Amino acid sequence: MSVRLYPTRPFLGASVACFREGRVLLAARGRPPLDGVYSLPGGLVEPGETLAEAALRELREEVGVEAELIGFLIPVEVIERDDEGRVKLHFVIAAHAARWVSGEPQTGPEARDVRWVTEAEIDSHPTTPGLAAVLTRAFALLREEGC
Repeated sequence: MSVRLYPTRPFLGASVACFREGRVLLAARGRPPLDGVYSLPGGLVEPGETLAEAALRELREEVGVEAELIGFLIPVEVIERDDEGRVKLHFVIAAHAARWVSGEPQTGPEARDVRWVTEAEIDSHPTTPGLAAVLTRAFALLREEGC
């Protein structure tokens, strides 16, 4: 059984909506849960690492992109229970927005597919629960920043 299944505490993660020319970078997950479903690059926060540092590190490690943060978006809570009501998964993910700086996105073990999409194209992809709300806030922040 995975160490992340049936946790004794929530896991803390960070993700990033990275923007380039009005498009956001989505990555299809390369591993369960939700294998093949599009989400934001992200992962667990390491000890001694800030949420912002974790978001940018995960972006670099998962898809090979460098970015600068625009700001914090919202916390995303992922809680899944089994048929008996026990907590099977529990993640709290700090979602951020950033501007692309360099690097062309690459696929790998954690990102089966990567693509830059417009706000209108998001609904044409299968996405992780709650991603639409995160991206609505991210695109709003992008417009506020005048990008």
